[in-house]
Amino acid sequence: MTYNTSSMWIQRDIFEYLEHDSGIFIQILIGPRQCGKSSLLTRIGENKFQDIDFDDLQIRTLAQNDPALFLSQHPAPLNLDEVQYVPNLFPQLKLQIDRIKKENLFNKVKTKIQVLYRLSGSNQILLTKNVRETLVGRAQYFYLNTLSVSEIKKSFPKITVGEIIFNGGLPEIYTNKNLSVVQFLNSYINNYVQKDIAFSAGIEKLREFDIVLGLIAARVGQIINYADIAKDSGVKSVTVKEWIGVLEKSQLVYVLQPYFSNLNKRLIKSPKIYFWDSGLAVRLQGWSELGPMLKSPSIGSLFENLVLGEIIKFKQNHGKDWPLFFWRTIDQEEVDFILEINQSTHLAFEVKWGLNAGSVEIPKKLSVDFPNIKEIILIVPDGPEVILSKSCRQISISALGVLLKKY
Repeated sequence: MTYNTSSMWIQRDIFEYLEHDSGIFIQILIGPRQCGKSSLLTRIGENKFQDIDFDDLQIRTLAQNDPALFLSQHPAPLNLDEVQYVPNLFPQLKLQIDRIKKENLFNKVKTKIQVLYRLSGSNQILLTKNVRETLVGRAQYFYLNTLSVSEIKKSFPKITVGEIIFNGGLPEIYTNKNLSVVQFLNSYINNYVQKDIAFSAGIEKLREFDIVLGLIAARVGQIINYADIAKDSGVKSVTVKEWIGVLEKSQLVYVLQPYFSNLNKRLIKSPKIYFWDSGLAVRLQGWSELGPMLKSPSIGSLFENLVLGEIIKFKQNHGKDWPLFFWRTIDQEEVDFILEINQSTHLAFEVKWGLNAGSVEIPKKLSVDFPNIKEIILIVPDGPEVILSKSCRQISISALGVLLKKY
């Protein structure tokens, strides 16, 4: 697979929110490795911000051992990447910001409040542990994950949905035409997921952790059964739950909670599991070629995973806190995704890989929990919007972001 990479920059939906000065001195951008954080911050800075990468051991050592000297040698504005490795820098940043605020209280000429430091980090576990308490009230947090379908389609309109599922959304896959997708994702899983994340979480049973990763990928879109995964991996159920929690905090997997009402005893209470990035799920399932994957029984759940990723990435990129869940009864009535725009507005989504899926009816029991839902929105890979019935509308995954922007 090759793409036109004459333009190496893929526009990110979160760009406009980061670019806007919101009256705070520090912005912190969090997301997994190689999702595009550094490139995004450099693009926003337009060469006004100096780029510092703490993967450089010499720079990291100075910032960690003598943060005051480091900041004196590197005056603001700064882009600071992989900041989780220099926790001693954050109290010094706090002092810098507090000093400016104090001067503003007494100076007749006020310092304009604008972004002075843009920080990014890929290890959310370490960031949460070492950083967030220090800068409370002094920083604004943003979250970035891999490319959404919408972002990919804007830059590569001819790419197929099947290719997007197979590739996932790591930007370098699309901007480096010489890259082997399989080898790149293998390296990513080995170096970041299996080592970096596991190490920071104190996971010592790496072989068992690898097995659990594969078992999770095989269960994409399914109800999580911790006991089954534990039995197949040789670790305890509580350990499996802890490891899934680590992957969830790292924004590698997404645990989708069910809608549950005490008034409706028929509803399923256990969550489902997905990956933020479809490419990771594809590789962990073992697919190394696009054709066999598209013909496999797994393609339906992998497409459902892609749709889930599109919804949660839209929410993240546009700063929406809309609750998302699935609805399912013990009688197997189910709606794949319910998105709560507000208490009186809910969107119901069903996902089908086939282009001629046919109309989907609203489950009768769904109306008890959500009387405001008047239609099911059926999401398919491609094609125009089609009204299938009074209660069912079909759209492509590419149109999903356009739909959500209306709310």
